[in-house]
Amino acid sequence: MVFDEQGNEEVSETKTTAKESPHEEEHQPDAPKTGGTSREMSDANEEEEEDEERKIELGPQYTLKEQLEKDKDDESLRRWKEQLLGSVDFNSVGETLDPEVKILSLAIKSSGRPDIVLSIPEDGNLKGVWFTLKEGSRYSLQFTFHVGHNIVSGLKYTNTVWKTGVKVDSTKEMLGTFSPQAEPYTHEMPEETTPSGIFAKGSYSAKSRFVDDDNKCYLEINYTFDIRKEWQPIETS
Repeated sequence: MVFDEQGNEEVSETKTTAKESPHEEEHQPDAPKTGGTSREMSDANEEEEEDEERKIELGPQYTLKEQLEKDKDDESLRRWKEQLLGSVDFNSVGETLDPEVKILSLAIKSSGRPDIVLSIPEDGNLKGVWFTLKEGSRYSLQFTFHVGHNIVSGLKYTNTVWKTGVKVDSTKEMLGTFSPQAEPYTHEMPEETTPSGIFAKGSYSAKSRFVDDDNKCYLEINYTFDIRKEWQPIETS
């Protein structure tokens, strides 16, 4: 979620704390629009982009062991794969073609206050307001996720935000390529500033998705959040 001080969207840059291959960051900025025609045009553009992604013809999949054997005579590729895979336990990954990506949690980080750590249900169904942000405050999002079975290539995060039915933000960020490992990965987004003012405060609806180069979706979350005058008090046990 990226807003400027007037509640308009901005394009953000990616900061990754996990191993990844050199992918260019992608963004699909859309300025806030009013009126039925503008919204319909925006929705049509999104459908065209999704159709283009579905039309991409992808090559055959390989298990992790097959990927290492496939280009074993190419020294540069072999070294790159070994660097990417690190200390993977091949006995634990087996011969599975599809990677397993599980988004474990989301943390909202803001200087001078404790992190807000949110658990993510596996089915992505959330009821009520998921979190509250303070207007005009600096914050960043940090995802924790686990990768198993096989390499996930080109994992990216997309997020779309609406207010009173009008799209006010659209973000697409490349997270990277990740090998399976026992320990979870973390990815921290660039710091952002929530909008402020009477028109910025209120409730928002949003949809977040985590997809890979094969256009496989590992998690889709539909949720609501608020921007208020103050942060929501953190519950203590």
